Amino acid sequence: IVGIANGHSTITPCNMGINLLAQRAEVGIKTAGAMPQMFGTITISDGISMGTEGMKYSLVSREVIADSIETACTGQSMDGVLAIGGCDKNMPGAMLAIARMNIPAIFVYGGTIKPGHYNGRDLTVVSSFEAVGQYSAGKIDEKELLEVEGRACPGAGSCGGMFTANTMSSAFEALGMSLPYSSTMAAEDAEKADSTEKSASVLVEAIRKQILPRQIITRKSIENAISVIMAVGGSTNAVLHFLAIARAAEVDLTIDDFETIRARVPVLCDLKPSGKYVATDLHKAGGIPQVMKMLLVHGLLHGDSLTISGQTIAEILADIPEEPSANQDVIRTWNNPMYPQGHLAILRGNLATEGAVAKITGVKKPVITGPARVFESEEASLDAILAGKI
Repeated sequence: IVGIANGHSTITPCNMGINLLAQRAEVGIKTAGAMPQMFGTITISDGISMGTEGMKYSLVSREVIADSIETACTGQSMDGVLAIGGCDKNMPGAMLAIARMNIPAIFVYGGTIKPGHYNGRDLTVVSSFEAVGQYSAGKIDEKELLEVEGRACPGAGSCGGMFTANTMSSAFEALGMSLPYSSTMAAEDAEKADSTEKSASVLVEAIRKQILPRQIITRKSIENAISVIMAVGGSTNAVLHFLAIARAAEVDLTIDDFETIRARVPVLCDLKPSGKYVATDLHKAGGIPQVMKMLLVHGLLHGDSLTISGQTIAEILADIPEEPSANQDVIRTWNNPMYPQGHLAILRGNLATEGAVAKITGVKKPVITGPARVFESEEASLDAILAGKI
């Protein structure tokens, strides 16, 4: 009995294509000789709730997702689970449940959105946020604001840059809990559905062999995931989520471990929000396997880490070239990184006595001195910014 945790929802583009993937997973599980049992779980769109009281529910939704998957799988004595998610908290929510239950499992990412286009440039959801700022600063008119807003999200899939969803999907591929290349596929492309069906057959084989999540989610594999997060210029939220995942898997990990890994891993990929390209560009350039192979040959990955397929990381990467293709600049060569060290800095001080994380790509002044304006709510600070008071 194999559960399919289906994160389908029309609330957000991230999840609106997932039902088709869940149906392909059903086919894959049946073909492999097991019995699929599909059930639903929720999602909250950060992109919609941002700047409102609704954003306070975003992190809570991670726990609700984890609890719902654990409840269905354990309550029905399922032998394994295939979890499909799209929006930010779907990934860590599913992985928390998987680590806690420790039954054979695989994560399937719903896929990234294709970029929108306007005036010769690629757009992502963040283009809309930036356009609001440009409009309020008088740099663009209302017509351009509406053009950007109307074109930023042209179809199904999660936010197109290396934001939280693509960061976590990439990290789960590096972790060994998702199939190679699956983390950067576009939601609407046929290969995403094909990969989902393949994931189902790999999971059924893992159930037969009893390959368990805690054999895969180890200190070494989490270090691999964090190294990839640094190399692709991933989201600050990955720190929060991997601390929780490690705790659920009973792996020792502290916030300072991110700083240790940051010091030795360069940022190799030129990806939005701080760079030029989107996840579909990374996919065409060789995807996460290409980034991982570069890290492996430079001694920054544990090649002996196990994956859900039963192969080690080194075995999966055996035929991947050591350097990226010369006809692209999404993935930089080892000698020409975007930044020589990782971009997620762990900070400590009187504002964050237990630590904080900052993304420091593109920051020209690493130290800021001066008076601080204090607001009691996000809404009040936004009102002040839009009124030109800052």
